[in-house]
Amino acid sequence: MCHRAGMSRPSLPVLLALLALASPAVAQVAAPQVAAPQPFDAQIAAAAASTKVTVIHFWAPWCPNCKNELTSGGWSRLIEANPGVNFVFVTTWNAEDGREALQKYGIGSEPNFQLLLHPNGPRKAGDKVTEVLGLPVSWIPTTWVFRAGKMRYALNYGELHFPMLQQLIEDTSTKW
Repeated sequence: MCHRAGMSRPSLPVLLALLALASPAVAQVAAPQVAAPQPFDAQIAAAAASTKVTVIHFWAPWCPNCKNELTSGGWSRLIEANPGVNFVFVTTWNAEDGREALQKYGIGSEPNFQLLLHPNGPRKAGDKVTEVLGLPVSWIPTTWVFRAGKMRYALNYGELHFPMLQQLIEDTSTKW
């Protein structure tokens, strides 16, 4: 330990007293924190746990790629062609659920369709949702395919090719 001229060294009892005072704070900071379960994640987990194939699609009404998927009619045809498949659209990075935008393209009234608004809607980098069910959501549109609680496919970066998604649904429907 270096000692500079003109500076006094703290005594051993002073150092021990400081250490004793600091120890509880260090122990508190180091204690693991258990996150409370998120109600929204529970909704998504319940949908994904279905024995039916479930397609979970993250989207936003302002997103150009999401708009392209809607205007092509791909989603409306896919949902109609697969009545035994659950489709869950999760509106994210947006303050409203986008129901009106979907209705313009004939989506939203099907019995196998569910629309959810992620509770953390802002698009600001520090505030937007980045993870659901412990899985990254780093881009929209993002589409996941589940059956019986197990993710079978994840399409995480951009517009869908609907014949490919139809094939993934059919593959997920078969016994693995």
